[in-house]
Amino acid sequence: MHTPLRSILAVVVCTLSLAACMPMAMFASGTGSAYAGKRSDWGTYVSSKDVNALCLAPKLRFLIWEFEGQFGRKVIMNSGFRDGQHNAAAGGADNSYHTKCMAADFYIPGVDKQTLINFAMRSSAGGLGCYPGRQFIHVDVRDRPRGYNRPVTFSGC
Repeated sequence: MHTPLRSILAVVVCTLSLAACMPMAMFASGTGSAYAGKRSDWGTYVSSKDVNALCLAPKLRFLIWEFEGQFGRKVIMNSGFRDGQHNAAAGGADNSYHTKCMAADFYIPGVDKQTLINFAMRSSAGGLGCYPGRQFIHVDVRDRPRGYNRPVTFSGC
C-alpha cells in the first residue's frame, strides 16, 4: 500500500474509533421553553444562580451524560456541589456526597420522574434518592456495596 493511502486509511480508522467513544450526550437538546431562562454552568443547565456545576467528579459527569444520551435532552440541575454552609442550609446530611463533588439533583424536561428512576436503577449510579412531591431525582457516584447490581436507594425510591 502506498504511504499516502496508508496515512488516509489510518486517519479514517482513528476518526471512526474516536467517534464511537463520543458520549451521546453531545447530541442532547437543550432547547425549548423548559430551558428558557436557565443558565449553563460549565456545560450543565442549572435551575438557579446558586447551583454549582463546576465541581463535579468525572464519574458524576459521565453519569449525567448517560442520562442525557439516553433521553436526548440536557438535564437541569437543582443542586450540585455544596460547601458546608450551603449544605446545612439545604438540610443535607453531614457527610453529603454533594460536599464531595459526587452528587447531583436534577430533572430532564419532558421526561417523567418515574422514567428517570427506572433508568437510574440500570445506570452506573452508586446512590439514588427520589423525593416525593419533587420533580427531581438525586444521583451520586458512591461505591456500591459488594454484591449490589443497582444503586443504593433512599428517600422514597
